[in-house]
Amino acid sequence: MNIFEALRESHEQQRNLAERLIQTSGHTQEREHLFKQLKNELYAHSVAEDRYLYIPLMFDNVGLDITRHALSEHHEMDELVEKLEETDMSTPSWLATAKQLSEKVHHHLKEEEHKFFQQAGKILEDDEKEKLGKKYLTEYQKYKNADT
Repeated sequence: MNIFEALRESHEQQRNLAERLIQTSGHTQEREHLFKQLKNELYAHSVAEDRYLYIPLMFDNVGLDITRHALSEHHEMDELVEKLEETDMSTPSWLATAKQLSEKVHHHLKEEEHKFFQQAGKILEDDEKEKLGKKYLTEYQKYKNADT
């Protein structure tokens, strides 16, 4: 599995969790569980993606621009997660922030899959894509299985 195929699998989980999360209401176990799952998925994905996609791309001028933009969006999502952690789940503002996070996640994933992956695919060699995919999956699983 190459790096892009591996990333797309996590992207589908992120989309699904974000969509399910914003369908919840009140401070319920379901909302808590979905938020924890989404938070864990975003963290495991971004750590492994940063290391095994974006850092290798930084050595190319086009890749550097892609990386800067993507890391900026990762930071924005991290800030929204922090805001959610600090807000009472039963309030309307929690749901409003969760919707912002969901929109940011969907925007970021669409941009990665339709723009960044094509550009990165031209920069990385095929064998490198395969090696990075294996390394990404190992790192992703390590963080996915950890209690963050």
